[in-house]
Amino acid sequence: MITDQQLQLIQFYNQALALYKERKWSEARAMFQKGLALVPDDGPSQLYVTRCDAYLKDPPDADWDGVFVMKTK
Repeated sequence: MITDQQLQLIQFYNQALALYKERKWSEARAMFQKGLALVPDDGPSQLYVTRCDAYLKDPPDADWDGVFVMKTK
């Protein structure tokens, strides 16, 4: 059974992912953080917060296709 917290997390995650794909990393990060406030151990949200941080520091090229390229091992 899905809890109300999980349903809210899914809504925040979907909104955040849409923002992420629009290259709005600050807004996306904030939305992922809202989900993490509800479910702190949500792995996908944690991953995307890290990716948003990376793109805020070093944005991808204008022709970015949504693929995250790891630069270190």
